[in-house]
Amino acid sequence: MVTGADWGLAKARAAAAGRCATIDGMNRRSFLALAGSAVVARAAAGRSFLATGKETYILDGAGRKIWQYAGATRDGWALPGGNVLLAKSPGEADGGAAIEVDRAGNTVFEFPGTQSEVNTVQPLAGGRILLTEAGDNPRILEIDRSGRVLHEVSIACQTENHHLQTRMTRKLPNGNYLVPVMGEKQLREYTPQGEVVWSFDTPHWPFTAIRLPDGNTLTTFTLANTAAEIDPEGKVVWSVTNDDLPGEPYDDACGAQRLGNGNTVLTSYHAAAGEIKLFEVDRRKKIVWKHVDANDHGIHHFQILTADGLAPAGPILR
Repeated sequence: MVTGADWGLAKARAAAAGRCATIDGMNRRSFLALAGSAVVARAAAGRSFLATGKETYILDGAGRKIWQYAGATRDGWALPGGNVLLAKSPGEADGGAAIEVDRAGNTVFEFPGTQSEVNTVQPLAGGRILLTEAGDNPRILEIDRSGRVLHEVSIACQTENHHLQTRMTRKLPNGNYLVPVMGEKQLREYTPQGEVVWSFDTPHWPFTAIRLPDGNTLTTFTLANTAAEIDPEGKVVWSVTNDDLPGEPYDDACGAQRLGNGNTVLTSYHAAAGEIKLFEVDRRKKIVWKHVDANDHGIHHFQILTADGLAPAGPILR
């Protein structure tokens, strides 16, 4: 419920931000985001997370920024030892990188991308790292900490637009790879030999793909502003869109994580200042937590952490 106090707060924040002189000029989505800011600020104290995107940082459970990396990133993981593994976004003269940094900002490992972009990183058993490269030879790589390529799988997709090749690729417990192939609007499961053993056609560019313990796959469809859970036969068994949510918080569905309590945390990548950047929904599609900040850009992907900003124990479904 929007109270009178919330209404006044929204007016003051809107005016201070220079977004509008009065509340009458605000659209519904912006108003609801701003009006809920006081509640959101309190709720956000319950979640610590690593954010990747235009800015890369960790917020603790009190909403304080306790770590920051000076660079844009696509994907990332807080590691059990405290370091952070990142997919570094490409600069003007490089193709990005898989990079590990410590909490002091020191680089302890770097594998420079050899093509246009590095879009995925994932820590694997035995110190291995999975990454994907976008370019004329789109591929999945597994490397060791010396930078030696241990395994490679080519991804069959268009090469005209490197940026629209793949996103959050993950190695599965069965040894296969789950790949969102964006330009083809398809999820694919590849064997280590490069054979496609499962696929699902998506309504828009797929971004996140998470294989759940029950065999279902949780995924997001970017500009369709949708998250969906799909069973092995390709049936959508659960989904959430802006039609299900108050205030229409979705604006480019990118990162996602399934929590141990069964809830799902989602990003709104195109969210602007004062709008919802992260939100958690339960199975009934009720928003139970949300994060709003003053950044004029959203969060590409994220990892929910312990209250003190460390990697949680157990499997992480993201």
